[in-house]
Amino acid sequence: MIGRNYEKAELQRIIESDKAEFVVVFGRRRVGKTFLVREFFKNNFTFYHTGMAKSTKKQQLEAFNNSLCKYGNTEFSQSKNWFNSFQQLEKLIIANRKRGKKIIFIDEMPWLDTRRSDFVSALEYFWNSFASARKDIVFIACGSATSWITNKILKNHGGLHNRVTRQIYLQPFTLKECEEYYASQKIVMSRYEMVENYMIFGGVPYYLSFMRKDLSMSQNVDELLFNKQSPLFNEFENLYASLFKNAENHLKIVEVLSKKSKGLTRDEILGATKIANGGNFTQTLNDLELCGFIRKYNGFSNKERNALYQLCDFYTLFYFYYLKKNRFDDEHFWTNLIESGQHRAWSGYSFEQVCLSHIKQIKQKLGISGVLTKTASWRSLKKENPAQIDLLIERNDNVINLCEMKFSNNEFVIDKDYDKALRNKRSAFKTESKTRKTIHITMVTTYGVKRNIYSGNIQSEVTLNDLFV
Repeated sequence: MIGRNYEKAELQRIIESDKAEFVVVFGRRRVGKTFLVREFFKNNFTFYHTGMAKSTKKQQLEAFNNSLCKYGNTEFSQSKNWFNSFQQLEKLIIANRKRGKKIIFIDEMPWLDTRRSDFVSALEYFWNSFASARKDIVFIACGSATSWITNKILKNHGGLHNRVTRQIYLQPFTLKECEEYYASQKIVMSRYEMVENYMIFGGVPYYLSFMRKDLSMSQNVDELLFNKQSPLFNEFENLYASLFKNAENHLKIVEVLSKKSKGLTRDEILGATKIANGGNFTQTLNDLELCGFIRKYNGFSNKERNALYQLCDFYTLFYFYYLKKNRFDDEHFWTNLIESGQHRAWSGYSFEQVCLSHIKQIKQKLGISGVLTKTASWRSLKKENPAQIDLLIERNDNVINLCEMKFSNNEFVIDKDYDKALRNKRSAFKTESKTRKTIHITMVTTYGVKRNIYSGNIQSEVTLNDLFV
């Protein structure tokens, strides 16, 4: 298993615990949640079941009964409700005489909670009346519909309130973990290509699993995303439909954000999408944020109205930039597009998102890993030529790093015009924010900044290699 060191250590602590454990494993679809649990426990489950997408209550109960019969090595009568199904699960656990922890793993749990199913109520009763009293129970709930996990389990105000003992939020691979994965699969790529690959697939293990070692990076992209026979060809439609029952407004929001790389405020999203303001809109934003598709990025002022929402899911961004617009039906679209103006526009924004996903590594390079920091964005309130800063790192040692992120296939050159823009940006921020802290300009680039008469105005640098730690 590549990476996942923290998660594996946490699961080991759960195994060694002397109490009943209610564990929630959640995160973006395709990120490897099921693989993590199966690999760690080597499929040695007392009971394992996975929910089915878009199925009725009756169908879900029938499938659950089949799993009970399989793991109980006996026949269980078909249940008509979830309370009875969980009672049968209790009997299965009691009948199991194996020593050690009893691992109960229910995958894709949100799909089990069909309309008027009383699934959550039955789960509450199972945990509170039976499982919580046994020191040998490890109950693992897993799901990709992160908003359901959060609202129905983690923030439950009923019988499951504060019952979850451990949370494991599984993130996509970092660049370092991607590099380890490629090495394990004998896939040869430069770090520059790995970063570009991250800008497309976002370190999602499922996507990376289709990469072929006999193809170049660009050939792999063409094969996986522009070939109609590829298992990922219809990924976008499947991705959102599997997570949200009514995804129309979710899709409107991500499409609008795909056109505004600097992000939009809540009011700006409302204006652009024409979605009615209210609780449903708020819930939709929360759904997208919890599932890892958008990022709520606080402004430097910390005022809620200044918070920006950005599309941060790399695959979704790539879809709206290229896949949706590929009207030429070209299976070699990506290979032919390299070094075009369209490619440079996309790569600039996507590289910013890579950097925002590796703040920890940037702080380590700056030598401030142990310093209390806060990250934010900033946008000038001036109507004419307003300045914007996508990443500010405000430090507890009276310094603010103003980070500029640039993707280039050579050393980045600061010319007269860009130097002027940087100085104006720093001046506007200092004036409008009224901060008294020292402002350090930090360049985050692929191969560093070329030395010239303007480069001396940069206080610190972070390069591509620094992101692979």
